[in-house]
Amino acid sequence: MTVRLLLAALMLIAATPYPPSPQQRFGDLFHAVQMRSVFPDGKTFVDAVPKAPDAEIMAAWKRCGCGEDTAALRRFVLAHFTVPESASPRQQPRRALVEHIDQLWPHLTRTTTRVPAGSSALTLPRPYVVPGGRFREMYYWDSWFSMLGLPIAGRQDLVENMVVDFGSLIDRYGHIPNGTRTYYLSRSQPPFFYLMAGMSRDAKTLATRTRQMRAEHDFWMAGADALKPGAQHRRVVRLADGSLLNRYWDDRDDPRDESYREDVMLADATPDRDRHQLFRDLRAAAESGWDFSSRWFADGRTLATIRTTRLVPVDLNSLMVGMERAIAGNCRTLGDRACAADYTARAEARITAMRRHLWNGRFFADFDLDTGKANDRPTAAMAFALFSRVATPDQARATAAALEPLIGEGGLSATRVHSGQQWDEPNGWAPLQWVAIQGLRGYGEMALASRIRTGWLGSVTREYNASGKLLEKYDVIERRPGGGGEYPNQDGFGWTNGVTRMLLAEK
Repeated sequence: MTVRLLLAALMLIAATPYPPSPQQRFGDLFHAVQMRSVFPDGKTFVDAVPKAPDAEIMAAWKRCGCGEDTAALRRFVLAHFTVPESASPRQQPRRALVEHIDQLWPHLTRTTTRVPAGSSALTLPRPYVVPGGRFREMYYWDSWFSMLGLPIAGRQDLVENMVVDFGSLIDRYGHIPNGTRTYYLSRSQPPFFYLMAGMSRDAKTLATRTRQMRAEHDFWMAGADALKPGAQHRRVVRLADGSLLNRYWDDRDDPRDESYREDVMLADATPDRDRHQLFRDLRAAAESGWDFSSRWFADGRTLATIRTTRLVPVDLNSLMVGMERAIAGNCRTLGDRACAADYTARAEARITAMRRHLWNGRFFADFDLDTGKANDRPTAAMAFALFSRVATPDQARATAAALEPLIGEGGLSATRVHSGQQWDEPNGWAPLQWVAIQGLRGYGEMALASRIRTGWLGSVTREYNASGKLLEKYDVIERRPGGGGEYPNQDGFGWTNGVTRMLLAEK
């Protein structure tokens, strides 16, 4: 079978309808449970496992007539579902930070080769690492940053396993979902699989990994060939000059299962907005990983003005350049010159388009499809253009200068806007520190990279000394635990562990 026929066969398999999410399965019951806040965290019910077939539960629900009585509704759910236990902090002996991180990997490792009937969890063939806290499953972009810390802890086996797991998702669904739950299948996340695949030391799997990378590229570019200038389709956009770029999207336009109540209440409070477009933009922001940030807001402050799908993001397109270059490099190694030339040309065309359209004269920024130009909002996402080596030397110097005001005593902040959202000032996140540090180093901006590294390690170490925890996010202005968003700051925490472990290992 030729490579093209094999890819076509895999895409046919991936075209199989996704398994339905809890919202789609349980309808009115789901609405009642989530809207009445039967559980404080909206993620609890969507992770629950039914004790009987759906039809049997729904029949009992109709007989119950308990939708208006929260206590009775809770009793019904507990009688018919096995609810996940709340994550409780593990008390461990206080160790040196490096030793503590290395000891955490076994605690964060899961295996789900089988799942209970009716569970929203997706099976995976090998063991994997979860972020921690309420995040009980494997997540896409989180995982690469967690994986950074595994080889130096002697866990290359876990790296190889996770590469297989992510590849299996592409083979089954045509893409890597946001997380390994049915309710995440309609969206992906920033495409880091090419970097994960590059961590594998198993040369025998290179052809398989390359095929999977190409399949993921097809997912992001679906519909591109038929696009006319100025048009968009799902995750791909063609600008007026013919340039082909990508945006974040979600194939569903209803409330997110895991944040159903929040989404419905926001839509109810925003009657002047099309509900389905609002839900799509919320979901697209979840695909970006920046859920939520003033970066996506029309007024720069308010979640109700979110318009994620009208922006062409600098981080996504930088990663697409990295993916295209990686595929080209693998194809050269495999002796497929036509593939190597094709993806090299795609990467070069994308770089040209980014330098033309995502450069605002001072730094790289998201391109606004409605104004037809890059916006003027400085965010840490600009560092991705350095990380993927998209910037010219002059653009890199200017971008570094634009990043500097985002650096606090405790590391790099996501933005300079205080909106109350978690991907805004004062919060700093492990992935943004790593991307910025590596991007700046790649262009010789060593002093700025060092400031971020020192500040971030100071934030993590200070909190670890105080509480014994590694957190999902940190306030890099006040150097304390981060806040904001739809849920409390989580302890664990995969990507903080991986990035911190790598930075501490540097000489």
